[in-house]
Amino acid sequence: MIGMGPGRAIRRTMPRSSHGIWKPADGRASAVDLIVAQNDGRLPWLVPIRHHRMAQSPLAFYRGAATVMAHDLASTPATGIWPQICGDAHLSNFGAYGAPDRGLVFDINDFDETLQGPWEWDLKRLAASFAITARNSRIDGERELSGLVVTSYRDAMQRIAEMPTLDAWYLRIEFEDILTAFTPDMSKKDLKRASKWATKTKAKGSLYAFGQLGEVTPAGVRIVSQPPDVIPLRVLTEHLDSDQIRSQIDGALKAYVGSLPDHMAALVSRYRLADIALKVVGVGSVGTRCFIVLLEGKGQDDLLFLQVKEATGSVLESVLAASRYSEAGRRVVEGQRLMQTATDSFLGWTTDEKSGRSYYWRQLKDMKGAPDVESMDVDSLSRFARLCGLTLARSHARSSRAGDIAAYIGKGDALATAIAEFSAAYADQNDRDYSEFIRAIRTGAIEARE
Repeated sequence: MIGMGPGRAIRRTMPRSSHGIWKPADGRASAVDLIVAQNDGRLPWLVPIRHHRMAQSPLAFYRGAATVMAHDLASTPATGIWPQICGDAHLSNFGAYGAPDRGLVFDINDFDETLQGPWEWDLKRLAASFAITARNSRIDGERELSGLVVTSYRDAMQRIAEMPTLDAWYLRIEFEDILTAFTPDMSKKDLKRASKWATKTKAKGSLYAFGQLGEVTPAGVRIVSQPPDVIPLRVLTEHLDSDQIRSQIDGALKAYVGSLPDHMAALVSRYRLADIALKVVGVGSVGTRCFIVLLEGKGQDDLLFLQVKEATGSVLESVLAASRYSEAGRRVVEGQRLMQTATDSFLGWTTDEKSGRSYYWRQLKDMKGAPDVESMDVDSLSRFARLCGLTLARSHARSSRAGDIAAYIGKGDALATAIAEFSAAYADQNDRDYSEFIRAIRTGAIEARE
């Protein structure tokens, strides 16, 4: 049974209703200033692309403005219970990928901002993302969707708190579990579409990635130039020293292999470096250094794609304590391993000694798939809200006492009602910040280009 421990006692000093209030702090920093400050150290010729992508909609802006919300959340109530949190838990950072045993699992899939912090911050960012998505897609019921996130989180945390420790630790969400859970709510058409999506996602591997990104040339397998998203080093001569980068990545590959467990090091060592390209990824990450590395095994049909992504300080570190890890790449990797039940076996990190830049490595496009949230109707968004809430609770429970969080939330709707109110108010704040951002682009204060 969930007892009367510290979680419930916290309600006396931090009522659940207090989480429903959103009021900008006195002297709140300009959203544009916070976003521009993040551009320091990024590749300057890619920064306008970041701005362009964020300008596409209020939802796109929200996805790229984790730093803005981190500063805002710092002025909101917090229970003092700090598990490992994602730091950027919006709905587009949840999806499917291949587990090491080749099962298709569903989980959080972006950990660039992960850090120990208040669990409420992840829950509020996730709930607000559903309110903003509903508003962006002109769907009624944004408060109801945000509330569904919280009630699903609540119910999952209550169940996990009652589980034996090892059962909770190994709990993972497989695609078959999702279909089983949502079958009563899904039409035959939707069920067929979901099953087809799962089959297609399971087929995505390195050869699938090569079909999208590579080609066979007389010189061997190569990455195809697809600017601005993918630019092989052999053609990237205007902005960067491609020979220097190739030498750095070649050396980093050896260091990366050395950071892996022995059995994975033995596997990766069987491949040779075939090609490298710069890759522009995501929305908020644009401008950070990200490379894709094509490795060849026994021949042109035995390939492995790895992604090498620059890790910078978490946006949470500007408002919370610094990470215990001095290398940002290690912070990302350790946070991901702690929050995911089934983690990419190729996950590792390196630091470039000359520049001091830190990177994390992972497999590229390994059975990865995410739903198109902007095309979802209210029923699909409702199912997705419940799924994301459940997933977030399971991730938080891996590094905290689930009973403390469950006891604070309770079995009623007090917290769900409060965070639904917060989400609607914060969606208004996001609209205001987005308008400020668009004005800055139109006046030329910041540059944006496709």
